[in-house]
Parts: sequence; structure tokens; C-alpha cells
Amino acid sequence: MAYYDCGEYRYRRYRRPSRYKRYIIFGVCIVVVLSLFFFFRKNVEKTLYELSAASVRSTATTAMNDAALEVLSWNGADYDSLVHIQRDGQGNVLSMEADAQGINLLARQTVSVSMSKLSAACNAGVKVPLGVFSGIGILSGFGPKVTFKTALEGSVDCKPLSKFVSAGINQTLHAISLRITATVQLILPTGNKDVFVETEMLVSECVIVGKIPDMYLNGNLFG
Repeated sequence: MAYYDCGEYRYRRYRRPSRYKRYIIFGVCIVVVLSLFFFFRKNVEKTLYELSAASVRSTATTAMNDAALEVLSWNGADYDSLVHIQRDGQGNVLSMEADAQGINLLARQTVSVSMSKLSAACNAGVKVPLGVFSGIGILSGFGPKVTFKTALEGSVDCKPLSKFVSAGINQTLHAISLRITATVQLILPTGNKDVFVETEMLVSECVIVGKIPDMYLNGNLFG
């Protein structure tokens, strides 16, 4: 800082900050921004994704299970209407034939209803506590909820399954179920993440008395 006399007045002139000071300030800002970025990536991003994905899986699983229950109640499907068994004179199983039309109808309806329920759930988004952004585990469940968008990625898939389990001497439990899968896209500040969701709903089951050919025990009756 310099002083200049001019008659009765005295002036002061302030020197502008040097270039070096500007570079230092700029460098400090860069370091702070990068530190915050890496802190977020290390401590926040993983927790944010895990909490959001868990919420998405829970909501999507509930939606798909509800869809399957609705479809099963509409059709009133039971074991005898889905599987036809032929036996020999000793009561052993000669052949098992699945009602392909009936089980495919259940699968198609389940897909349709599941997509409708999942779309509604995705429109509502997923809510995560604000405390997760602190990067501190014990605070991740506190604070007001922050809503992130979700979207159904592709279509829902539904596959009928057939499972045989030994239920005692010369007895076999045959269970028929629907495996429902879907992929939900989670839209986060760090980028989009795909969350795979799978659930299995029991359709019907029956204890079969008598010997069953290995060709049925070792395969899926529904192909």
C-alpha cells in the first residue's frame, strides 16, 4: 500500500492482488471441490444406492406379488386343472401333462397386471432420508425424505416353474409356481442404476403318491 501527497489531501493506492494469490485461491477451490466429490463418491454414493435399491426391490416385489395374487384369484386355478396325471394299475405315474394354455394365460395376465402396478409404483418414486447425504452411517435413517425418480426398464417377465420334492416313502410333493422378474431404473444424482427384481409366487401344490418317471423329476414340466 502506497501513500501520495497532493496539497492538503493524501491519497492511498491499494495494490491489486498478485497473480500468485489468484492462482492459490483458485487451487484451494479446486482442492475443496475435488475433496467433496471424492467424499461423496466414497461415503455417500454407495449408501445412497443401497438404501434406494432396497426400497425399490421391496416396492416392486410387493407390486408383483399383489399382481400374481389378483390373477390367481380371478382364475381360481388349482392343481388338477393345470396338471393331468395318468397312472398304471399299481398307481404309479405313467405320464404328466401340463395345461399349457391355462398356465400361459396365468403368466400373461400376471405380466400385464404387474406392469400396471409397477408403473404406478415407479411414478411415485423412491424416498430416501436426507441424512444419507451426511456420509455417516448412524445418520442415514434420519431427516426428511428426498424423492428420486424410478422407471420401469423394459417389460416384466413371468415364467412358470415345476418343482418336485420328496415328501416321504413313495410320495412326492409337486409345486407349481410363477417366477416374475423385472428391471427398474433408479435415477440418482450420480447417474442411473438398474435394479433387478425377482420374486416367486406359489400357484398350487400336490402330494403325488406313487413312482414318478425321472424324465419329469429332472426337468421343468412347463418347458
